[in-house]
Amino acid sequence: MVDLMHAVFLGILQGATEFLPISSSGHLVVAQAFFHIENSSLTFDVALHMGTLLAVLFYFRIDLLQMAAALSRPGSSDSQDVAERHKVFLICVATVPAVLVGLLLEDLVETTLRDPALVAGTLVVFGVLLLLADKKSVRTRDFNSLGLKDAIIIGLAQAIAIIPGVSRSGITMTAGLFRDLDRQAVARFSFLMSVPIIGGAGAYNCLKIIRQGLNGDQLLFFLAGFLAAAISGYLFISFLMKFIQTRSFAVFAYYRFVLAGVIIINL
Repeated sequence: MVDLMHAVFLGILQGATEFLPISSSGHLVVAQAFFHIENSSLTFDVALHMGTLLAVLFYFRIDLLQMAAALSRPGSSDSQDVAERHKVFLICVATVPAVLVGLLLEDLVETTLRDPALVAGTLVVFGVLLLLADKKSVRTRDFNSLGLKDAIIIGLAQAIAIIPGVSRSGITMTAGLFRDLDRQAVARFSFLMSVPIIGGAGAYNCLKIIRQGLNGDQLLFFLAGFLAAAISGYLFISFLMKFIQTRSFAVFAYYRFVLAGVIIINL
């Protein structure tokens, strides 16, 4: 089990890379190579992901509460309630492809697709796509213009993120940009889409943990990673939402190229 400093470090890394379009799996490869950090336990991984879930729940608490309130009034024809229920519907539609692909290909990803060379390649390829989408899209549509076709396309893109190095946030933002959504809209939808994905994966893995049994001696490490991921995740969500008000995603694409180079050099 990683020591306490590694728990905090990995929590910070998870919080940053879960939401920035730079690939958490790519950074894990670098962390393992440079810091000799071995794969952590399933319980610790779940703690980190629950930390990032808390971050997005807290940052978008108003959006989520409005959606929940609208769902509690299913018969309401109020325009605001109708709009909020439509958002929930779109998020659910966008979630389905990733869930199906995750259940079907989980074993393949864990055993075959974690090769560092593959991660470097996907960092570059999907970095180029992000760069092209950011430069070529007209970005004339806001969040309220999201429709069923957008949700399906972005959801299918999210399913591709099961491949290490792709980046869930990166590919969903790329797909949204190609649909001519503005940067704020694609980031907001990507983050809201993460709630059922992270929450569902966490619940699924919690069942595994219950069957395996929880090592109570490591609770301090789990808590440290959880809190570090939660705080880091919130700060990086806040950073990105402010950053893209005036700047493009290009810097993240270039960063992916550098990261891929670092991985290739250390193969």
